[in-house]
Amino acid sequence: MEETVINEAQYLNTDLQVVKRDGRRVSFSDQKIEAAILKATRESDVDLKKGSVELAALMSSINEEIADRFHQDIKIYEVQNIVEHALLEAGFTNLAERYIDYRTKRDIDRSKMTDINFTIQKLLHKDKTVVNENANKDSEVFNTQRDLTAGTVAKAMGLKMMPQQVANAHLKGDIHYHDLDYHPYSPLTNCCLIDFAGMLRDGFKIGNADVESPRSIQTATAQMAQIIANVASSQYGGCSADRIDQFLAPYAELNYQKHLKDAKEWIDLPERQKEFAYKKTKKDIYDAMQSLEYEINTLYSSQGQTPFTTLGFGLGESWIEREIQKAILKVRIKGLGKEHRTAIFPKLIFTLKRGTNLNPDDPNYDVKQLALECSTKRMYPDILSYDKIVELTGSFKVPMGCRSFLQGWWDEDGNEVNAGRMNLGVVTLNVPRIALEAHGDINRFWDILEERLKIVKDALVYRIKRVKEAHPANAPILYEYGAFGKRLTREDSVDELFKNKRATVSLGYIGLYEAATAFYGPNWEHNKEAKAFTVGIVKSLKDHADDWGNEYGYHFSVYSTPSESLTDRFCRLDTEKFGKIPDITDKEYYTNSFHYDVRKKPTPFEKIDFEKDYPQYCSGGFIHYCEYPIMRTNPKALEAVWDFAYDRIGYLGTNTPIDHCYECGYDGEFLPTEVGFKCPDCGNHDPRTCDVVKRTCGYLGNPQARPMVHGRHVEIASRVKHMDGEKDEKPETKGMAQ
Repeated sequence: MEETVINEAQYLNTDLQVVKRDGRRVSFSDQKIEAAILKATRESDVDLKKGSVELAALMSSINEEIADRFHQDIKIYEVQNIVEHALLEAGFTNLAERYIDYRTKRDIDRSKMTDINFTIQKLLHKDKTVVNENANKDSEVFNTQRDLTAGTVAKAMGLKMMPQQVANAHLKGDIHYHDLDYHPYSPLTNCCLIDFAGMLRDGFKIGNADVESPRSIQTATAQMAQIIANVASSQYGGCSADRIDQFLAPYAELNYQKHLKDAKEWIDLPERQKEFAYKKTKKDIYDAMQSLEYEINTLYSSQGQTPFTTLGFGLGESWIEREIQKAILKVRIKGLGKEHRTAIFPKLIFTLKRGTNLNPDDPNYDVKQLALECSTKRMYPDILSYDKIVELTGSFKVPMGCRSFLQGWWDEDGNEVNAGRMNLGVVTLNVPRIALEAHGDINRFWDILEERLKIVKDALVYRIKRVKEAHPANAPILYEYGAFGKRLTREDSVDELFKNKRATVSLGYIGLYEAATAFYGPNWEHNKEAKAFTVGIVKSLKDHADDWGNEYGYHFSVYSTPSESLTDRFCRLDTEKFGKIPDITDKEYYTNSFHYDVRKKPTPFEKIDFEKDYPQYCSGGFIHYCEYPIMRTNPKALEAVWDFAYDRIGYLGTNTPIDHCYECGYDGEFLPTEVGFKCPDCGNHDPRTCDVVKRTCGYLGNPQARPMVHGRHVEIASRVKHMDGEKDEKPETKGMAQ
């Protein structure tokens, strides 16, 4: 019962320490006791109200007994026994029963989460918290079912493996230990920047095949697809290709030289020879990039899903690099298959850079125009602002997966290294819960935050410890054959690739909007004191993370969590604990990270200007989104937002309706219904004849394309509204040319 809301009154001032079940010590607070009693009254017939004489007398009796009997520390079960005795002595028999029932239920719930038989039964009964946790996993497919089964067992085992205080905090909802279906049961790493350049240059091995350096761009992209499939099966997070236009260019150059050699054999005029080689190479580049897109979208990793893949491009200025950039965009605009459906993967990230492609007089401005067209039609590419990314993270690179950024890092020889680095996992803090527990007391908020961060630190240190227990032989593609850059022997420690801050491990957070609402009300965005409070929270997280990094020698980063299911989980648990609280839990979701309240419908410019102050303190992971109406006929409006964002934020995603009905030709946003997403014009909801694409968790998802249990479409549609995609930010282009 100790984990309930704290009330205003302080009845007992003491230095008494409460010893928790997991051995931790926390400061005694009789406010927690009062709140627990009030919570129990909601489930009984006792009319005991906050501020009443009866409650004050009851608390006085409890505090008097505790003060008489305990002076240094008190065990949690001793507190609870005293409360039960006081309730019975006061004649509140029914209330005492409710109090005891709640305690027993919490103990049973904790036990069930580590009971493999119970968790498997949840999977067999298709509990939505299990089968719907990942929007890009189809739980009807055999290999996904196998992965879900293995993950269910791994979660139960993982909770038993980790420190007890960490497991308890995760189960209660104080924190979230991410990816429990893979880690810590297995010492897997999270997301990474694959060192494609090194692997293609130096060769690698997959299975029984020693793969040599490719001699054409077609072979290079085919090898990339194989690398992606194997890397995705050896870790649990997304994988990214940084500067794909630049590292593929040498292989396209081999195509050009081959075609030029052929041309010289049959064509006399040098200019015609070059023209022939140019056209043939241009076609090769397009075919290679189209093949890569199809390869990625038809891959299945051992996790039962398409690998979460990100391609970064836009900085190359040679003709070959430009052609690779344009081919990536043209392939995406064309779409997949005869119906030209929107490709879900790879995620595309186009880099804007002043002097390269930002302004009309820049050499690659035409490629920017193609990127704008692509984004209005397919939502991707997202954009990176080159100068801002360097300012925020210390060097330029695309994120690992959807948003996890590495900080600038140089090896012992002074060489900057980005490709081949990785993340070791994430633990996310439930910030709104801390605000609710503080109940209007700012000082108490900071005290509770300090207590919770101790648990987060324990969790992150354990993640590092566990992943260091892997051996190179466990994942040869990562450790021995170059995906992680430096190649290890089987006798080496994998820690060689993690220590000295080469890898990151991430402190996530969620719900700055709700935390500020608890103190300043729901419309605080223009309140300077409230804004400073939220910035101060993220700054405090960064200060702690920096201290931990200096203590342990690993890079602890602050990460704006991609909260695909966590927006729901934390809010659901806090609703059970605190009830329906206006503008906080009654919404049935928490706002992701530092994002502007989606219900306020800000313009893109307002949203960007509000959010720009946070990423300097959470540069280990961040992204901004803006919502638009249909933009196909107005790419200039989108360009205005991109240009406005360039000097303000580092990473911007586009949300615009791109659903399509093949029955009536409708383009726009489908409606969520019990039978699936439905065309608003003709009512079509057949996934075979419509293309529904939503942004979920930083990536795109196609919830319509696979079979679902009754009502799941509506459930997913509701979640899509409030997770990273922020799909109810209705049109933020208000006032812009349409």
